[in-house]
Amino acid sequence: MTTNAYLQLGLYFAVLFALSWPLGVYMARVYQGNIPLFMRWLRPLESGLCKLSGVSEDDRMSWKRYALALLLFNLLGLLVVYTLQRLQGILPLNPDGLVGVAPDSAFNTAISFASNTNWQGYGGETTMSYLTQMLGLTVQNFLSAATGMAVLIALVRGFVSKEAGDLGNFWVDMLRSVLYILLPLSLVLAIVLVSQGVVQSVSAHHTVALVEQADVQQSIAVGPAASQIAIKQLGTNGGGFFNVNSAHPLENPTPLTNFLEMLAILLIPSALCVTFGVLVGDRRQGVVILSSMTILLVVLLAGCVWAEQSGNPLFERLGLDTQASELQAGGNMEGKETRFGIVNSALWATATTAASNGSVNSMHDSYTPLGGLVPMWLMQLGEVVFGGVGSGLYGMLVFALVAVFVAGLMIGRTPEYLGKKIEAFEMKMAAVAILTPPLMVLLGTALAVTLEAGRAGIANPGAHGFSEVLYAFSSAGNNNGSAFAGLSANTPFYNTLLGFAMLFARYWVIIPVLAIAGSLAAKKTIQPGAGTLPTHTLLFVLLLAGTVIVVGALTFLPALALGPVVEHLQM
Repeated sequence: MTTNAYLQLGLYFAVLFALSWPLGVYMARVYQGNIPLFMRWLRPLESGLCKLSGVSEDDRMSWKRYALALLLFNLLGLLVVYTLQRLQGILPLNPDGLVGVAPDSAFNTAISFASNTNWQGYGGETTMSYLTQMLGLTVQNFLSAATGMAVLIALVRGFVSKEAGDLGNFWVDMLRSVLYILLPLSLVLAIVLVSQGVVQSVSAHHTVALVEQADVQQSIAVGPAASQIAIKQLGTNGGGFFNVNSAHPLENPTPLTNFLEMLAILLIPSALCVTFGVLVGDRRQGVVILSSMTILLVVLLAGCVWAEQSGNPLFERLGLDTQASELQAGGNMEGKETRFGIVNSALWATATTAASNGSVNSMHDSYTPLGGLVPMWLMQLGEVVFGGVGSGLYGMLVFALVAVFVAGLMIGRTPEYLGKKIEAFEMKMAAVAILTPPLMVLLGTALAVTLEAGRAGIANPGAHGFSEVLYAFSSAGNNNGSAFAGLSANTPFYNTLLGFAMLFARYWVIIPVLAIAGSLAAKKTIQPGAGTLPTHTLLFVLLLAGTVIVVGALTFLPALALGPVVEHLQM
């Protein structure tokens, strides 16, 4: 590690936390209905859209109504994206004449973008028309992100409600998330990206002559990229307009765009911790959650950077000591952009998998076994280390309930969190929410490596091939979207199985979380007593982080031992 590397990492976290606090306070005011003065000019638009849709802010929903509205709306979005892909060959804004997408790929992509996973088994610039990219994928980037934020706010209302039993209104929460938070931030970021050279166009692909071979023509893909990139990062959607994602020079052309896109990945998840503290009336609670997330991220980031800077020990085993010192002077640079280097590549890899983002600026499949283990395990922890916008925090709050329940059993008191008793129903729902993603990951991986259709997609048999399959299902089962690129996943088998993994992992977490929120909202608020575990202390920070690690280790260490750990030992 050089001084420059430490400065880059320090600058990143300093700017992230400096921006998180004011943004978090702003978002709290938005969800309280106290729109700041500089954004109140959008109030008439909000009111007009609510009236046009027949929505009343005073129409308070039970958790079941809230969940039903959410599911129906997400189903509608899924069907729209599927239809656009299938019919894009006859629809406008298709200057390059792309044909309709195959049914299994369209099915996978529709679920992917509805569930905030944004897994892509295709090359965006060669598969999707501009209309599909804009009206289908970009719109879903906003709506799937807003869905996660709405669920979080519903859960927070469950903690602060005093026997009301309702969770607010899904339509209002989602609209405010888009109108006052996601759209303004995306507009600002998109303009900055365009100023740095990110393309934003609806013209056909350009054909140019090569500099050194004037008689050879090359097609350069363009399109409405900047607008999609902004929300894909801010909404922790991931994916990308171009096939190689944010390693593409027209999607991530400069050090500034790289920094801003990395910053955008964790900005809203970090700020929502502050929002949580403001809404529950104790900002220390938000700081505790943010601290637990940060500890986990920094420790795993250090592991990833160390693994990549250590290089590949096979060079020495093959007797290439002299060449090894030259080839690996800066560590393992395979699959990485020289303009970003190891530190910025590892930071992006850990940030994108800590958040439910999935965009990449380097190829994770080319990381060392232990370097690749870090982003894989960050997903397997449940995408709660910052996680997706909304989804990461409500996932971490579920772990907080488990932590106080275990602590309550140890001290012989009824577990309490934020003034609400945590009882059997909450624990059952928490168990469903925590165990559903691992079930999708492990069951999907087992099927893929035992069935011929699954093994057919593995280009690297052995430990690394197993890691590629495990990574794919870890990504789908935790709604991330990144991949080890060596797996040929755009097949009917993988498109279908990964699609169902994404579907169940998203909504069989959301429904239990809303059920917990409804149960808490109907309970009395109790005052803390002598036996109440304080949840605003360093002790609880460590207890919460430890709970996440223990659950993740018990669930996935055997599978990790068969993949990246074995591969590392073989090297």
